[in-house]
Amino acid sequence: MPKLTFLNPRTKGVRDPITVDAKAGMTILEVAEECGARVGHACGGNLACSTCHVYVETGYDSLGEIQDKENDIMDKAFDVRAESRLGCQCKLGSEDVVVEITEESHKAWLDENPDERKKTGS
Repeated sequence: MPKLTFLNPRTKGVRDPITVDAKAGMTILEVAEECGARVGHACGGNLACSTCHVYVETGYDSLGEIQDKENDIMDKAFDVRAESRLGCQCKLGSEDVVVEITEESHKAWLDENPDERKKTGS
């Protein structure tokens, strides 16, 4: 069972990293939803937006190759890097994975959770 660690973006009011045991085959977004990591998902994980954009720090190769549709949607994302992926498309393999939640994704999460935004003053 792989471990998945979520590193939060360096923005005001963001919590410490979260590390959880995850089942192989789950997406990064599914795990985020289960553990309360602040990964945005305006389209509900249907590959129609880029709000679940994360940076894969370790374990990138265990996530499988990026597909054309994900690449197309990634064109909408901000600050795309070589290690960028969409959390809704990354299925976990057997290796541990560490991702940083992008500021874009965190802001989308706050938009989706206005009560939490009020608590942080963001």
